[in-house]
Amino acid sequence: MNFKLKVWRQKERRAAGKLVDYDAPDIPAQASFLEMLDIVNERLLLDGKEPIAFDSDCREGICGTCCLTINGEAHGPDHPGAVCELYMRKFQDGDTVTVEPFRVRSFPVVKDLVIDRTTLDRIVQAGGFISARTGSAPEANSILVPKQEGDLAMEAAACIGCGACAAACPNASAMLFTAAKVSHLALLPQGSPERTKRVVDMVNAMDAEGFGNCTNTYECEAVCPAEISVAFIAKLNREYARARLQRSVGE
Repeated sequence: MNFKLKVWRQKERRAAGKLVDYDAPDIPAQASFLEMLDIVNERLLLDGKEPIAFDSDCREGICGTCCLTINGEAHGPDHPGAVCELYMRKFQDGDTVTVEPFRVRSFPVVKDLVIDRTTLDRIVQAGGFISARTGSAPEANSILVPKQEGDLAMEAAACIGCGACAAACPNASAMLFTAAKVSHLALLPQGSPERTKRVVDMVNAMDAEGFGNCTNTYECEAVCPAEISVAFIAKLNREYARARLQRSVGE
């Protein structure tokens, strides 16, 4: 398969960037999108040119580092799934494909397609840790968790922290990410001791990092590789309201 690529090139964070045209001929249909970029980079290196910088790690849709916007869609057209799970057979032979980093103010471009997503790490760090002593692995049935709540906690914990929700949101909101991180602990008894402090601190950190507000466009859910439901945003709102009420009563 043969493709025309328009790839965002930017030397460093403060430099001006632009879309640069590249030819990508003879690409196997079974190649993943990242493998296609590898092939293009090998050819650039053979020509003595600088390769395209992009992030990747597991290439199995687990790590969340392959943060690319393809033809205007976070993670490309094959949802649910990360860019590393997108295959070139999803495109038509001769297609022109535009490749850009996630366009979120809170995710500044480091170089080319590489972005800085440490804002998400700081939101998680604001949530702190679980103070309950865990010791060695407890016996599985020592703390009983209702199946429905356990299943919901597992669904929320599936978030890979890629930031596609913020990239797809018209307001660049990280509410789905924060909701998933808050909810999976709030649903479990182990997360109860810091439940109130955790949600307030994480929401405050999210706001401080410059993310926008949620206006229920559902774009986040549509592009999430882990299919995190927007129902967790409602859960986050309830947790936050409950925490603020408890604090006001306590004061």
